[in-house]
Amino acid sequence: MNDVIVKIVNKSGNPLPQYATEDAAGMDIFANEDMLLENCKVSLVGTGLYIELPKGYEAQIRCRSGLALKHGVMLVNGIGTIDADYRGEIKIIMTTISNTPYQIKKGDRIAQMVICKLTQAQLSQVAELDVTQRNEGGFGSSGV
Repeated sequence: MNDVIVKIVNKSGNPLPQYATEDAAGMDIFANEDMLLENCKVSLVGTGLYIELPKGYEAQIRCRSGLALKHGVMLVNGIGTIDADYRGEIKIIMTTISNTPYQIKKGDRIAQMVICKLTQAQLSQVAELDVTQRNEGGFGSSGV
């Protein structure tokens, strides 16, 4: 296993992000405030966490599948990205698609954080792209 050191400041009083099981990909992160999520209303939920990632890494903030399945709770932006040079509080953009509002309480597990190594691409402008079997076939073109 390749460990990566992530510096963290925890102003929440909650536990640090933690892996629920030995092979979990994401660390659970906790709410730092009470918040009522209402149907399709966008809410910003603070975590009280501030991180410093090494250069070449990002933190992905992902939905907790149990909250999505049982309560329709989701991240508005799908997956959030924390860049290595960001030093502000990690906040989660959330909503519920359920007709029943969902109450978040301080200390609730609300999302997962996955630390990922990344590569920045260098773009090479060309006049045209290589031809493939699929070529310009888009949505559903490779089968249902």
